[in-house]
Parts: sequence; structure tokens; C-alpha cells
Amino acid sequence: MSSRTTSTPAQISLSYPERTHLEAVVRRATAPQRDVLRARIVLLAARGYNNTQIAKQLACNRKTARKWRNRYTRTGRTGLADKPRSGRPRIYDDTVRALINALACELPAQRDLPLSRLSITDIHMVAVCEIDPCPSPSTIAAWLKQAAIKPWTVTSWKTPRDPDFAQKAAPVLDLYNGTWNGEDLTDGDVVVCADEKTAIKARSRHRNPPGPGRPLRVEHEYDRHGGCTYQAALIVGTGEVYGQCVVKNTRANFERLVEMVMAEPICQQADRVFWITDNGTSHHPNTFTRWLKKQYDNVEGLHLPKGASWLNQIELYFSVLTRKALTGGSFDSIVALMHQIAGFEVLWNAVPEPFEWTYTTEDMKRLLEKLPAVE
Repeated sequence: MSSRTTSTPAQISLSYPERTHLEAVVRRATAPQRDVLRARIVLLAARGYNNTQIAKQLACNRKTARKWRNRYTRTGRTGLADKPRSGRPRIYDDTVRALINALACELPAQRDLPLSRLSITDIHMVAVCEIDPCPSPSTIAAWLKQAAIKPWTVTSWKTPRDPDFAQKAAPVLDLYNGTWNGEDLTDGDVVVCADEKTAIKARSRHRNPPGPGRPLRVEHEYDRHGGCTYQAALIVGTGEVYGQCVVKNTRANFERLVEMVMAEPICQQADRVFWITDNGTSHHPNTFTRWLKKQYDNVEGLHLPKGASWLNQIELYFSVLTRKALTGGSFDSIVALMHQIAGFEVLWNAVPEPFEWTYTTEDMKRLLEKLPAVE
């Protein structure tokens, strides 16, 4: 006659924090099902259920119930986590991965490749000649994804090259944020950003209107009818724009724009008017500031650093103008083009809204500190 030995299930007594944690896991909608099952096994065991009863209650087998019951008894909450698995032995060490990342961060010209940027296939092509065994393209793609390296993408960037960049840009950024020489601007101060959008081409081409599931279609071929320049000034505090279309971007035309803006009530009634421009020929620092001071006693002229047009708020308006009024348009004459630009200006000024500028002097300082020195 044979005898059978049965083991007594491990007894579990939960503290209040442990019970609260396990119940939270069970209630959490985003918790993995494996974690929910293990937590429910422990909770039922703490209520006195044996392994057979737990298996029937949770629709699992007794072996599963016994495993997680015993694991929790031995090591507590950490015992409910999966143990590390050995997995497949690594084929490539960290050196190979580092070489692939370094290769992806090189410019193609460094290896005399007739390419402007590298793709996964290009990187694999070069790696085959240098690494044996070489990782597959899919492995290279996975490594680069983990390292957040995307050599096939391109973005534009302007490196500050003016040695006095910070000194010239700081007063402009302070004006945008409401201060001048450390003092807050008053209601009697007006800030004006001005520049020109040059070489706007009048092109006529066939267009098909949009429809359900079909965007606006613009014919690739077009007829040219000349071009113009749009000189404009933005009142930073109100968002209003005053501009003029001219055939030539001359100093005389730009000075006429200044006179037009300064004749507006907002400028005539101002205690101080700050004019912000870049270093274009029609408003060059050597002549424009002196002309402003001669013409107007309450005007302060500021010039941005070279290559810093992105700090001129009028460029934001030019961007909106391009997207909403010019891109995909058809103009059979310069007059039609000028009429479109002037019409958009009227539409904009019907409900003007200032741009929300958040870039500060401190942001600029942090940027310049991160950039390498430019010779």
C-alpha cells in the first residue's frame, strides 16, 4: 500500500501597504494581465484559499497558483517579477555598435561618397567593408533607433557668426519681453519690426479646386510675369502690419515705408518708437540709424546681428503671408500679385493679433553656451 505526501500551501499574511499595492495593480486598467493574475493569486492566498481553489477561481492551473504563491512567500513583491532570461548569446559587442553609430554620424563627404546624406542601406554598404561579421540592415536600423540617430533627415540651421551676437540681440529680446535698459516699457512705447520680402514672383498656372479626398492641385508648369518686393513693418504690441509693394528694394522706398508708419496715430502719440531691422542694404546700420535720428526725435533704431533675421518678428508675418496667400497661387501680372499681398494685409489688420514671443535673453545665452566656437 503506497502513501502519498501532500505539501501544505505556503501561508501568506499581507501588511496594509502590500495589500493596498496588490489591489491597485488589479484595479489598474493599463496593468499587464500577467501582473494582474499574479497579484490576484497572492490576494486569494492571503484570504486562505488553497491552490486548487485559486486555480478554479482564476481559470489557471494549480502549478501556476503554487509557483507565484511560493515566489511571493520567499521574496515578497519582487518575486512577482519575471526572472532575467539568458536568451540568445550576443553576436556583436558594444564596440561594433559604437562603430555603427559613429559611421552614421559622419558626413558622406568624409568617405568620398557621392551622397548628401546616409540611409540604412548606405551605412550597411560601408560597414560591410570594415566590420566582419557585419550587422544586417535591420540590426543597424534598430541600433540607430535606440540611439535616436537619423542621418537620413535634414533640417536647416543658422550658426551665429557675429562676434557681438549677444550684445546686439539682447536689447531686441528685452524689448519683446517688455523691458529697455532694465526698466519696464510703458504704454507710451511702441516697438516696430520691419524688413522686406524680396523676389516674390508673379506666376500664372492652371489650378484645380479641392474636393472630397482631393487637395488643391497646381500645375507644375507656369508662365512668369516678373516679381516685386514687399516692404512691411509690424507693430509688436498690437500685431498690426503696414506694408507696400515695390519693384525695387531701395533705401528711398524703405524710408517712405518708415514715413508711412510714423504718420500712424499709434506712432505719432508715442513717447518712444523702437525700430528693429536687420542689416539689409535698404536699412543699413551705417545710414539708416542716422537718418532715423535726423527725422524723428523719439525714435531709437536697433539692428539685429548678422544672420539673425529669425529674431525679427516681421518674419513670422511673412511666413503666414507665404503659406496663406502666395503658395499655390496664380497671378497673371505683377499688379495681380501686389493686389493679393495688399488684400491679405487688409484681411490681417481686420483682426490683428500680436505674436506670442517666448524666447528670452536667458534662452539665447544657454544656446550660445552650447554652440562650438565659430572661426
